[in-house]
Amino acid sequence: MTSEIVTDELPEWLRQLATQARDLDPTQLSRFLPPADGSGRQSAVLMVFADTDRGPSVLLIERAADMRQHAGQVAFPGGSLDPGDASADAAALREASEEVGLDPASVRVLADLPAVFIPVTQFVVTPVLAWWQHPHEVRVVDPAEVAGVALVPIAELADPANRFCVQHPSGIVGPGFSAAGLFVWGFTAGLLDRLLTFGGWAQPWDQDVLRPLPPLP
Repeated sequence: MTSEIVTDELPEWLRQLATQARDLDPTQLSRFLPPADGSGRQSAVLMVFADTDRGPSVLLIERAADMRQHAGQVAFPGGSLDPGDASADAAALREASEEVGLDPASVRVLADLPAVFIPVTQFVVTPVLAWWQHPHEVRVVDPAEVAGVALVPIAELADPANRFCVQHPSGIVGPGFSAAGLFVWGFTAGLLDRLLTFGGWAQPWDQDVLRPLPPLP
Protein backbone atom coordinates (compact mmCIF):
# COMPACT_ATOMS: atom_id res chain seq x y z
CA MET A 1 0.00 0.00 0.00
CA THR A 2 1.00 3.63 -0.44
CA SER A 3 2.81 4.85 2.66
CA GLU A 4 1.79 8.03 4.44
CA ILE A 5 3.95 10.86 3.19
CA VAL A 6 6.04 12.57 5.86
CA THR A 7 7.53 15.36 3.78
CA ASP A 8 10.40 16.16 6.17
CA GLU A 9 11.75 12.63 5.71
CA LEU A 10 12.23 13.15 1.97
CA PRO A 11 15.13 14.85 0.24
CA GLU A 12 14.37 18.53 -0.20
CA TRP A 13 14.31 18.29 -4.00
CA LEU A 14 11.51 15.69 -3.88
CA ARG A 15 9.24 17.37 -1.34
CA GLN A 16 7.24 19.57 -3.70
CA LEU A 17 6.44 16.67 -6.02
CA ALA A 18 5.43 14.44 -3.10
CA THR A 19 3.15 17.16 -1.74
CA GLN A 20 1.57 17.89 -5.13
CA ALA A 21 0.91 14.18 -5.66
CA ARG A 22 -1.56 14.10 -2.76
CA ASP A 23 -4.32 16.02 -4.49
CA LEU A 24 -3.90 15.65 -8.24
CA ASP A 25 -6.96 15.61 -10.44
CA PRO A 26 -6.86 13.07 -13.31
CA THR A 27 -7.18 15.86 -15.87
CA GLN A 28 -3.90 17.31 -14.59
CA LEU A 29 -2.13 14.21 -15.90
CA SER A 30 -3.86 13.46 -19.18
CA ARG A 31 -6.90 14.25 -21.28
CA PHE A 32 -7.33 10.51 -21.79
CA LEU A 33 -9.19 9.20 -18.76
CA PRO A 34 -10.18 5.60 -17.92
CA PRO A 35 -13.49 4.43 -19.43
CA ALA A 36 -16.45 5.11 -17.18
CA ASP A 37 -17.64 1.52 -17.64
CA GLY A 38 -14.54 0.15 -15.91
CA SER A 39 -13.18 -1.53 -19.02
CA GLY A 40 -9.52 -1.49 -19.99
CA ARG A 41 -6.45 -3.48 -19.03
CA GLN A 42 -5.32 -2.56 -15.52
CA SER A 43 -1.61 -1.80 -15.27
CA ALA A 44 0.89 0.26 -13.29
CA VAL A 45 4.22 2.00 -13.85
CA LEU A 46 6.88 2.86 -11.27
CA MET A 47 8.09 6.46 -11.40
CA VAL A 48 11.04 6.11 -9.01
CA PHE A 49 13.41 8.98 -8.21
CA ALA A 50 16.87 8.75 -6.67
CA ASP A 51 19.88 10.83 -5.68
CA THR A 52 22.83 10.05 -7.96
CA ASP A 53 26.27 11.49 -8.61
CA ARG A 54 24.62 13.49 -11.42
CA GLY A 55 21.90 14.85 -9.18
CA PRO A 56 18.25 13.85 -8.74
CA SER A 57 17.35 11.29 -11.41
CA VAL A 58 14.47 9.11 -12.60
CA LEU A 59 14.66 5.46 -13.67
CA LEU A 60 13.67 4.75 -17.28
CA ILE A 61 13.86 1.68 -19.49
CA GLU A 62 13.94 1.11 -23.23
CA ARG A 63 11.57 -1.61 -24.32
CA ALA A 64 12.73 -4.45 -26.57
CA ALA A 65 12.40 -3.79 -30.29
CA ASP A 66 10.36 -6.92 -30.99
CA MET A 67 7.62 -6.48 -28.40
CA ARG A 68 4.03 -6.56 -29.65
CA GLN A 69 3.17 -3.24 -28.03
CA HIS A 70 5.26 -0.10 -27.39
CA ALA A 71 8.25 -1.77 -29.09
CA GLY A 72 11.47 0.18 -28.73
CA GLN A 73 9.89 2.97 -26.72
CA VAL A 74 11.31 4.55 -23.59
CA ALA A 75 9.10 3.84 -20.60
CA PHE A 76 8.88 3.63 -16.86
CA PRO A 77 9.23 0.10 -15.48
CA GLY A 78 5.81 -1.49 -15.24
CA GLY A 79 3.15 -3.63 -16.81
CA SER A 80 -0.19 -5.34 -16.35
CA LEU A 81 -1.57 -6.26 -12.95
CA ASP A 82 -1.40 -9.99 -12.28
CA PRO A 83 -4.06 -11.85 -10.26
CA GLY A 84 -1.60 -12.19 -7.39
CA ASP A 85 -0.86 -8.44 -7.18
CA ALA A 86 -2.47 -6.90 -4.10
CA SER A 87 -2.36 -3.38 -5.54
CA ALA A 88 -1.00 -1.16 -8.27
CA ASP A 89 1.99 -0.52 -5.99
CA ALA A 90 2.70 -4.24 -5.77
CA ALA A 91 2.41 -4.66 -9.53
CA ALA A 92 4.73 -1.74 -10.28
CA LEU A 93 7.37 -3.01 -7.85
CA ARG A 94 7.09 -6.59 -9.11
CA GLU A 95 7.50 -5.49 -12.71
CA ALA A 96 10.51 -3.32 -11.86
CA SER A 97 12.10 -6.27 -10.10
CA GLU A 98 11.43 -8.60 -13.03
CA GLU A 99 12.57 -6.13 -15.67
CA VAL A 100 15.68 -4.52 -14.15
CA GLY A 101 16.33 -6.24 -10.81
CA LEU A 102 15.10 -3.37 -8.63
CA ASP A 103 14.90 -4.46 -4.98
CA PRO A 104 11.43 -3.48 -3.69
CA ALA A 105 12.89 -3.10 -0.18
CA SER A 106 15.10 -0.27 -1.47
CA VAL A 107 12.08 1.78 -2.53
CA ARG A 108 9.56 3.82 -0.60
CA VAL A 109 6.23 4.26 -2.38
CA LEU A 110 4.94 7.81 -1.90
CA ALA A 111 1.65 7.99 -3.80
CA ASP A 112 -0.54 6.45 -6.44
CA LEU A 113 -1.40 9.12 -9.00
CA PRO A 114 -4.81 9.07 -10.73
CA ALA A 115 -5.11 6.38 -13.38
CA VAL A 116 -4.90 7.47 -17.02
CA PHE A 117 -5.84 5.75 -20.27
CA ILE A 118 -3.80 4.77 -23.34
CA PRO A 119 -6.45 4.46 -26.09
CA VAL A 120 -4.26 2.64 -28.64
CA THR A 121 -3.59 -0.29 -26.29
CA GLN A 122 -6.62 0.03 -23.98
CA PHE A 123 -4.36 0.13 -20.91
CA VAL A 124 -5.60 1.84 -17.75
CA VAL A 125 -2.33 2.89 -16.11
CA THR A 126 -1.79 3.85 -12.47
CA PRO A 127 1.45 5.84 -12.12
CA VAL A 128 3.13 4.96 -8.80
CA LEU A 129 5.39 7.68 -7.43
CA ALA A 130 8.32 6.42 -5.35
CA TRP A 131 11.60 7.42 -3.74
CA TRP A 132 14.55 5.11 -4.28
CA GLN A 133 16.04 5.48 -0.81
CA HIS A 134 18.85 2.99 -1.30
CA PRO A 135 19.88 2.95 -4.98
CA HIS A 136 21.78 -0.08 -6.20
CA GLU A 137 22.95 -1.44 -9.53
CA VAL A 138 20.18 -2.33 -11.95
CA ARG A 139 20.43 -4.12 -15.27
CA VAL A 140 18.39 -5.73 -18.01
CA VAL A 141 16.95 -8.90 -16.47
CA ASP A 142 14.49 -9.89 -19.18
CA PRO A 143 15.88 -9.01 -22.63
CA ALA A 144 12.62 -10.18 -24.19
CA GLU A 145 11.01 -7.08 -22.67
CA VAL A 146 13.80 -4.62 -21.94
CA ALA A 147 16.67 -3.47 -24.16
CA GLY A 148 18.22 -0.92 -21.81
CA VAL A 149 17.94 0.87 -18.47
CA ALA A 150 19.09 4.34 -17.40
CA LEU A 151 18.94 6.75 -14.48
CA VAL A 152 18.23 10.02 -16.25
CA PRO A 153 19.05 13.29 -14.46
CA ILE A 154 16.10 15.61 -13.89
CA ALA A 155 18.28 18.56 -14.89
CA GLU A 156 18.91 16.96 -18.28
CA LEU A 157 15.19 16.40 -18.85
CA ALA A 158 14.35 19.95 -17.79
CA ASP A 159 17.01 21.55 -20.00
CA PRO A 160 15.12 23.52 -22.70
CA ALA A 161 17.70 22.38 -25.27
CA ASN A 162 16.50 18.80 -24.74
CA ARG A 163 12.79 19.54 -25.13
CA PHE A 164 10.57 19.56 -28.21
CA CYS A 165 7.23 18.32 -29.53
CA VAL A 166 6.62 15.09 -31.40
CA GLN A 167 3.79 14.33 -33.82
CA HIS A 168 2.41 10.81 -33.76
CA PRO A 169 1.13 9.32 -37.06
CA SER A 170 -2.38 9.70 -35.62
CA GLY A 171 -1.85 13.45 -35.69
CA ILE A 172 -1.58 13.89 -31.92
CA VAL A 173 1.23 16.23 -30.90
CA GLY A 174 2.84 15.82 -27.50
CA PRO A 175 6.02 16.61 -25.58
CA GLY A 176 9.32 14.89 -26.27
CA PHE A 177 12.75 14.71 -24.65
CA SER A 178 16.27 13.88 -25.75
CA ALA A 179 18.23 12.79 -22.68
CA ALA A 180 20.83 10.17 -21.75
CA GLY A 181 20.91 9.10 -25.37
CA LEU A 182 17.18 8.35 -25.31
CA PHE A 183 14.35 9.74 -27.44
CA VAL A 184 11.36 9.96 -25.10
CA TRP A 185 7.86 10.53 -26.46
CA GLY A 186 4.25 9.39 -26.05
CA PHE A 187 2.76 8.38 -22.71
CA THR A 188 6.07 8.46 -20.83
CA ALA A 189 7.02 11.91 -22.12
CA GLY A 190 3.58 13.20 -21.18
CA LEU A 191 4.00 12.00 -17.60
CA LEU A 192 7.55 13.38 -17.38
CA ASP A 193 6.31 16.75 -18.62
CA ARG A 194 3.74 16.81 -15.81
CA LEU A 195 6.22 15.62 -13.17
CA LEU A 196 8.66 18.39 -14.06
CA THR A 197 5.89 20.91 -13.52
CA PHE A 198 4.58 19.41 -10.28
CA GLY A 199 8.11 19.07 -8.91
CA GLY A 200 9.00 22.68 -9.66
CA TRP A 201 11.75 21.70 -12.09
CA ALA A 202 10.20 22.83 -15.39
CA GLN A 203 11.84 25.59 -17.42
CA PRO A 204 10.38 27.55 -20.34
CA TRP A 205 11.03 25.76 -23.63
CA ASP A 206 10.18 26.33 -27.28
CA GLN A 207 7.01 24.37 -28.01
CA ASP A 208 7.22 25.31 -31.68
CA VAL A 209 10.14 22.92 -32.16
CA LEU A 210 8.72 19.79 -33.80
CA ARG A 211 10.78 16.65 -34.30
CA PRO A 212 9.70 13.61 -36.31
CA LEU A 213 8.91 10.35 -34.58
CA PRO A 214 11.81 7.90 -34.99
CA PRO A 215 11.08 4.90 -37.21
CA LEU A 216 9.18 2.29 -35.24
CA PRO A 217 10.67 -1.23 -35.04
